[in-house]
Amino acid sequence: MATERDYYEILGVPRNASQDEIKKAYRRLAIKYHPDRNPNNKEEAERKFKEISEAYEVLSDPEKRKIYDRYGREGLNGVFKNGDFSWQNFSHFDDLRDIFGDNFGSFFEDIFDSFFGTSPRGSTRYRTQHTYSRGEDIKIIVPLTLKEIAEGVRKRVRLKRYEICDACGGKGSKTGRVEKCPTCGGTGVIRHVKRTFFGQFVQETVCPTCGGKGFIIKDACPVCKGTGRVKKDVEIEINIPPGMRDGEYLVIRGEGHIGERGGARGDLYVFIREERDPRFKREGEDIYTEVDIPFSTAVLGGEVQVETVTGEKLKLKLKPGIQSGTVLKIPRKGIRRQNHRGDLYVKINLKTPQKPSKEMKKLFEKLRELGS
Repeated sequence: MATERDYYEILGVPRNASQDEIKKAYRRLAIKYHPDRNPNNKEEAERKFKEISEAYEVLSDPEKRKIYDRYGREGLNGVFKNGDFSWQNFSHFDDLRDIFGDNFGSFFEDIFDSFFGTSPRGSTRYRTQHTYSRGEDIKIIVPLTLKEIAEGVRKRVRLKRYEICDACGGKGSKTGRVEKCPTCGGTGVIRHVKRTFFGQFVQETVCPTCGGKGFIIKDACPVCKGTGRVKKDVEIEINIPPGMRDGEYLVIRGEGHIGERGGARGDLYVFIREERDPRFKREGEDIYTEVDIPFSTAVLGGEVQVETVTGEKLKLKLKPGIQSGTVLKIPRKGIRRQNHRGDLYVKINLKTPQKPSKEMKKLFEKLRELGS
């Protein structure tokens, strides 16, 4: 995306906009910026159309919208493959058909032809005989310390997932030979014609012989048994934004299992597990901790050192006569989450000497005599 403008601003809707409001806004802007309707400024119109389509792709999807509302554009790095939106990420071409009918224009003809091999009007320009199923998703749990959550972190994780079989190059065959399915003729579907009182109906079902692939493997690879994939240990790096909460998850597109015989990859779901910290307690984006002070500091006042969840050392000034149990707030030293940062709350505890020296005992006796 060429700009970092807010998605809500791009579509001109409030942050609490309903799905109907978002769809209406997209419809209005799609008509306005259709490239073929802006022949004198087509390049800029194409850029604007892609921009509003990216915003619509995110805000019209509850899951993507939830991630964006929490983490902003940074949180979508794993949602869009390679971190950037492309037309391959767009899943609302049916909405465009509703808006423009059959009048898509050359701009959309090129998009459909490049990514899908079909015309947006529904007529097939060419139909591949090799259809492949998408690989399965993977779900993992990543434990994080409060420090990692507060700062954000890049984690390297090991996965056991299906990868392309090296023996056959993912083809599933020792020789690479495939034959057109004799049952469906390479289309992957079987058409059944039914005649009823109301007329003739055509029903399509997946071909039982090739499973919808349109071809049959010859000389199946002995390593992958014809699937074109084998399980391997891999290591990938995940960028986890600051402020994640226990049980929340990120979706890393295209990092799941690869599909059979070159099918697209599934996705990786990364669930966050927040590890317990003995010194800090988290409530939302606020952090709570405690500090012990001697009796003399409680009476006379002074400075104590407080450590934040990220390890930063702070000096906290205490007024004379501070009471045990007092809670002091240090603004904006809690957890950072998108555009908000919580506070750090410090509870003051009076530290009572376990084994006071003789001199200390005498001083405390004197204080007791003075009525303190």
